[in-house]
Amino acid sequence: MPGLLTPKRLAVAAACLVSLVVCCGLAYWQWERFSEAGGTFQNLGYVFQWPLFGLFPAFMVWRLRRLDARRKAEAAPEPVAEPPRPVVTVEPVRAPAHDEDDELAAYNRMLAELHARDQR
Repeated sequence: MPGLLTPKRLAVAAACLVSLVVCCGLAYWQWERFSEAGGTFQNLGYVFQWPLFGLFPAFMVWRLRRLDARRKAEAAPEPVAEPPRPVVTVEPVRAPAHDEDDELAAYNRMLAELHARDQR
């Protein structure tokens, strides 16, 4: 990860921190209004909402970085696999059988071809 502290990253971090500080200040302001005699539960609701609003920019930065990393991982080229090596089949040397008839010889040739096809 080259350039961990770039000006752009520092500016984004500063904006997130300022957002959090301002929103926490607004939450404190709403708490003070809730604590007064005329305070309502709406003010109390804002006390809980403002910190969430302050954390939202940091969440968005985190989310965008995750999406960017996923997009880069999907766009990365797949490692090239080696092409399959050709299978060389060696026909067994058979002694000529004089007592085989033509039908049995044709059947044995068919079995040898099927075996060779299965090996590919």
